Amino acid sequence: MRYLNFIENISNWPLHLKYKFGLKTPDPLVFRANNDVTFEVPKRLYHEFKEIFFENAYTIGQQIKIKRDTPTIIDIGANVGFFSIYAISKFPNANIYSYEPIDSNFKQLSRNQELNCDKRFKCFNLAVCGHRGMIGINFDINDEFTTSATAINYNKNNQIFTEFPCLSLGDIFDENNIEKCDFLKLDCEGSEYSILYNTNTEYLSRIDQMAIEVHQGKNECENLESLRDFLTSNNFDLFQFDDKPHMLWAYRI
Repeated sequence: MRYLNFIENISNWPLHLKYKFGLKTPDPLVFRANNDVTFEVPKRLYHEFKEIFFENAYTIGQQIKIKRDTPTIIDIGANVGFFSIYAISKFPNANIYSYEPIDSNFKQLSRNQELNCDKRFKCFNLAVCGHRGMIGINFDINDEFTTSATAINYNKNNQIFTEFPCLSLGDIFDENNIEKCDFLKLDCEGSEYSILYNTNTEYLSRIDQMAIEVHQGKNECENLESLRDFLTSNNFDLFQFDDKPHMLWAYRI
């Protein structure tokens, strides 16, 4: 099934086989997805690439189809843009808003946006949290592309603490004149609690569905059970796989 997903998602899929079997390939690799979408995959991030295009990581638990031809999709914690690229390949007329605070990640995200400049794909070098201003984020200084930058846990080994400009989910709606979000993806290493808990119901009611990677936080309400209660109280139905407890899908019927 994984390879069927990949062949369905990527037109030049034989490039993966060359890389897998150790044949000479460039870094980054350049893949082509559906609807004339082209993007770069640094070899350092090949695992993350496979999560999206082999395993459909953020959509495998999707309970309702996106019905609009021009959906609005918000990608928080975009990293280098693999999910945004995936979304554009499925919905070429979508409006995509991608947010990534770490400069090295954002540079590659911007490159992937440039390769698809004919699409309505906007990227922002900003963190998203529960307020506008600045937020401290910890990340590994030795990692060329950071995949685990976090605002909640700090390990001094090879990590630095840096402040980044941030905005709220409500700000995203206001600044981009978003009346409806068809799909919100949250993979922000613990900031999902601050983002959602500080978003008022007027904005939450505009969201059709979410895919949330859930992380255990430090505070009392920063856990899966509390997040489930919060979303249910805001009229979302929920879905999880038994073998994927870190992923939560919320949706409105």
